[in-house]
Amino acid sequence: MTIRNEISFASIPVHTGLSAALGKDRTEVIKNVTDSGLKGRGGAGFPAGVKWKFASETTSEKKIVICNADEGEPGTFKDRVILSEWPDLVFDGMTIAGYAVGASLGIVYLRGEYTYLRQSLEDRLSARRAAGLLGNDIQGKQGFSFDIHIHMGCGAYVCGEESALIESLEGKRGESRNRPPFPVTSGLFGVPTVVNNVETLAWVAAIMVKGDAWFKRVGTEKSSGYKLLSISGDVERPGVYEFPMGTKISAILEAAGAERTKAAVVGGASGLLVPAKDFHRAISFEDVSTGGSIIVFDQSRDLLDAVENFQEFFADESCGQCTICRMGNVKLLEGIRLLKDGKCTTKHLNALCALGESMKAASKCGLGQSAPNMFLSVLEHFRGEVMGRVSHHRHATGKSDKRIAS
Repeated sequence: MTIRNEISFASIPVHTGLSAALGKDRTEVIKNVTDSGLKGRGGAGFPAGVKWKFASETTSEKKIVICNADEGEPGTFKDRVILSEWPDLVFDGMTIAGYAVGASLGIVYLRGEYTYLRQSLEDRLSARRAAGLLGNDIQGKQGFSFDIHIHMGCGAYVCGEESALIESLEGKRGESRNRPPFPVTSGLFGVPTVVNNVETLAWVAAIMVKGDAWFKRVGTEKSSGYKLLSISGDVERPGVYEFPMGTKISAILEAAGAERTKAAVVGGASGLLVPAKDFHRAISFEDVSTGGSIIVFDQSRDLLDAVENFQEFFADESCGQCTICRMGNVKLLEGIRLLKDGKCTTKHLNALCALGESMKAASKCGLGQSAPNMFLSVLEHFRGEVMGRVSHHRHATGKSDKRIAS
């Protein structure tokens, strides 16, 4: 996929971030990451430095760093590009994290569909071992040993959630865990585990070279730094872009060559549908948050087609652990198809809305909590298009159901 503008970490020489980190005390490295304001670039937005600090303070002799490369969110492909173009920055970031928290093992959990990347990544790891960048006493740092291994995922969307990913690594069914305990205190096989996204780790290496002040000088007060975005759909120039956090959606769409845009889905299938009237809103953790995907729909698109497509995905990908998610996604999909065929009454539509809200409140993990987002957003922002397809036929009571869906 084409890289459309300059990426800030692209010019950083390989290994320089790691060398800079190893020249500091572990606590100083964590402070640098904390002071930069770096938050997880996978979507959750948890402060990376805080996560590292929690893990570093545990008394366990064994600790693990996991790179979450299970990029399964529809419309998201920026991590794939990072692993293709700058894998050493990610490995540097993992090794820096290992040094900071006191871990000796790193694992890349690579999306099953990215099998074609594995050999090139293994080659880079072999080269790093030969260069003394992995193994014992890395770069002459006495007592610091760290190695990285690759584990292939099996194509389950839910394993993008860190606790489900850990369950998968343990050889179990990919299902989210109850929390607490959190992975930083009891993760893989009960060992304190730091899980960071591909992009997050690449920025760690950049911060070690350019400094936390460099990263924090752009963005907003609550969302510092840069963000890579996968932009696709009805745009002239799809691809991977870098923007400072806080950039307005309108500016992003203009850069990608979007015209006559009806709506944009920010954050993939589990994200937020933003109508054209709200394109003044900004990409940031305090406004419109995203793991890295923007899917654009122009005026020619029937948004219910997109809703149906997304709902098919969630119905198929639900792990089945929560009844409200397992059955709710199927019922939502059935209702959307009835709506498209003009066979959904307002009474049924109200029931579907209530079901969607219940799924958001009662589902255990982000899959069930976000699965109804697209359906509810289309109803909120494009009510006219939806209500024009609602059936107003009479029930057995002889009364017509014309109640407006809430």
